[in-house]
Amino acid sequence: MPFARLATATTPTCHIGLGLAAVGRPGYINLGREEDLGENRTVEALRTRSHELLDAAYAQGVRYFDAARSYGRSEEFLADWLKANPDLDDIVVGSKWGYTYTADWTTDAEKHEVKDHGVQTYERQRAETAHLLGDRLDLYQIHSVTPDSPALTDKELHAKLAELAATGVTIGFSTSGPAQADAIRAALTVAVDGEPLFRTVQSTYNALETSAGPALAEAHDAGLTVIIKEGMANGRLAEPYAPDALKAVAEEVSLNADAIALALILRQSWAGVVLSGAATLEQLASNLHAAAVDLDEDQLARLATLVEDPHVYWERRGRLPWH
Repeated sequence: MPFARLATATTPTCHIGLGLAAVGRPGYINLGREEDLGENRTVEALRTRSHELLDAAYAQGVRYFDAARSYGRSEEFLADWLKANPDLDDIVVGSKWGYTYTADWTTDAEKHEVKDHGVQTYERQRAETAHLLGDRLDLYQIHSVTPDSPALTDKELHAKLAELAATGVTIGFSTSGPAQADAIRAALTVAVDGEPLFRTVQSTYNALETSAGPALAEAHDAGLTVIIKEGMANGRLAEPYAPDALKAVAEEVSLNADAIALALILRQSWAGVVLSGAATLEQLASNLHAAAVDLDEDQLARLATLVEDPHVYWERRGRLPWH
């Protein structure tokens, strides 16, 4: 399985990956986006920014890179970078299908993405991904599975995903919403010809939203690689928006709040890859400090008080504007 290559990495940041959601399109729901990107959000400006982040991440030991069909031109930007660096054969590339980007490179679209987990959408988006990433694609995930997603019961879709798996591409799924744990457990039962279909799961888990933790541990025990997204809660755990308890611990260890937030996730024995969603080189450098953070019991206890009810967390996330 391609993800096995990550286990052989020896760099201290081998368990941190880079997600391209924040730099593959001009609009996103992260806080502080105006300061991060400024007004110049042309295709070429974000292509250049993405390539700078990819260069810096690789130089500092990051080996997993995460894109999606709905992340604007993220696959295109990543594909361009890979073509410019053909000798980097220790990279693991993941992407996702299931959402179609509809904002047409604007920040004020009525709808930025449309979700559909049907076979026709899979076949269309799989062809689009193949055109851009070709044989560099290692992992293809269903984007944002929920307990009621038809992707969990569609046998025709499962057969087509199994066909892709037979070519060497790992099949996974991501989750979102307050019922992530239910979606994970349902996905663990999906099999084709008696073999589990999914080999990875990518879920939201952070200091505010920990409800998927037990199910992610079960997925890990079942042999899946666990990838964590939104470790910064869309900017809510970074300065200047971070809760006071997080800022206090960050000051005690002389690092930024984002490093502490990601360090909390890296402590989980079931977490295989934790994504940085950095939009700037400064954010990336700060995120990567998470690997060196050592928190004591008192600090962990104070940070544990930040956990929110998952329904409250996801309702608040749903109200974040697309900047």
